[in-house]
Amino acid sequence: METMGSTQASADVARPTIDDARAVLSQHFGYQEFRPGQEAIIQAALSGRDSFAVMPTGSGKSVCYQVPAALLGGLTIVVSPLISLMADQVRALKEAGIRGSFYNSTLKPRVRPEVLRRALAGWYDIMYVAPERLTDPSFMEFAAQANIVLVAVDEAHCVSQWGQDFRPAYRAIAGFVNALPVRPPVMALTATATNRVRVDIANLLALRNPVVQVTGFDRPNLRFATLELMPKQREKWLANYLRAHPGDSGIVYAPTRKKVEQLAEYLRGLGVAATAYHAGMSDAARDEAQRAFVNDDALVLVATTAFGMGIDKSNVRFVVNCGLPLSLEEYYQEAGRAGRDGEPADCYLLWSKGDIRTCHFFIDNIEAEGLSGQDRERVIAGKERLLGEMIGYAMSTSCLRKRILRYFGQDVTAFYDGCGHCSVCDGETADRYLVKERKAAKPAKSERLSKRAGALPTSRVRSLREEDDFPVHDDDDELFERLRSLRKELADLQGVPPYVIFSDATLRGMVRRRPKTAEELLEVSGVGQVKLERYGKAFLDELDA
Repeated sequence: METMGSTQASADVARPTIDDARAVLSQHFGYQEFRPGQEAIIQAALSGRDSFAVMPTGSGKSVCYQVPAALLGGLTIVVSPLISLMADQVRALKEAGIRGSFYNSTLKPRVRPEVLRRALAGWYDIMYVAPERLTDPSFMEFAAQANIVLVAVDEAHCVSQWGQDFRPAYRAIAGFVNALPVRPPVMALTATATNRVRVDIANLLALRNPVVQVTGFDRPNLRFATLELMPKQREKWLANYLRAHPGDSGIVYAPTRKKVEQLAEYLRGLGVAATAYHAGMSDAARDEAQRAFVNDDALVLVATTAFGMGIDKSNVRFVVNCGLPLSLEEYYQEAGRAGRDGEPADCYLLWSKGDIRTCHFFIDNIEAEGLSGQDRERVIAGKERLLGEMIGYAMSTSCLRKRILRYFGQDVTAFYDGCGHCSVCDGETADRYLVKERKAAKPAKSERLSKRAGALPTSRVRSLREEDDFPVHDDDDELFERLRSLRKELADLQGVPPYVIFSDATLRGMVRRRPKTAEELLEVSGVGQVKLERYGKAFLDELDA
């Protein structure tokens, strides 16, 4: 079989098939069908072709390289800037029965040679690598000897200066790949990239005739809202929102370190389990804050944008931006950290005209690494253009979802009359959570889910539910909380985040189906054979209690 981009496997060796990939998906991840876009990208990797996936957050981009990694028989390198998440990603792989490792600056110098030695000995299917490590002489020497069968570039927009998270180290990826003794297929993945950025990515990564999948940017389970509020009003609004959503986990973004500390202290004073995260904290303090949030020990994390690119925590029920991001790409990525499990979630932007002045100040004082003169001016002009789009979104009097999708180049014909599920379309104002001394009473979560779903067109309500044959009339909140407590207990024993055991969506699937046997539990989406063997009895016992 002739392929685009040669691999280590010779043509006469049978390649894994897409049926083999489905078996891995079921056994290790507990899903019976691929999500939109996954199959084509996985098939490209299995057949030795480059690929480029633009898929929204929560759509399963990681599965696109994790499934081939379990089948290709060599080492898959995943280039990622998400250093703080790599350990969790490796633990999640282990829980799914796939062998993983990582190589970044958090490893002690004496440990790094051992990790590379084990990788050469075939201990791992996947290795997550920070882009800065690709030019290390020791890593380059390792790569020249390793059987690298796939290079996946996560957060691929970081290679482009026109994107929102440019990382100079990403420019070394193409050279690294081409320097390998045999060039493996390259897979580029991103959630947020305009047409201009997509062209830039393909060129700068030197993709060869890639299979391209752009599945769209819509996140039907997310509800978007923009509210013009002064900073002091935002505190009151936020306090009342949290009172109305007790037990929900969420992220609150603030523009400065000082504001992060103030907001976190304010929320703690209200009895909210909140923690702070910003770049001015020590590494140990940031790690502790992130761990508390990921492990559900702190329900609310107040942070600057230093936190969370690609955060894997799946049960984030709300993201509130107390200030104006610098671009729609940045905002959509931050908002996209909500509802990764497919369950309904809220995305609020609280802004004022003073935020616009702050954003201009940040841009005027930008430090563009390695750039000066006209190049720097071009970068600043580009940032100002992106800010203009962000301001337009904040002030929008038309459907917010339509505006986001149009910005990313997606056909919005389906939203011609609006989505019916954003603050513009449903007419929400700041008064909803600014009522003086708002009572803590709230509708049950199941009622809240029903109300949210009822505001959506029928075709989109269906997309919020993975199992149409088992609809929600009311969820058993008490049983769901018991299952969540069990998940937390098991996670603490294993030393992993709770969502690594099962997502909220999987727990709700258990509540709906009420499985009584191992076979019935396997029918719940997200329960695979590996996790059935590890946790099946504990959850069946709780369901039967």
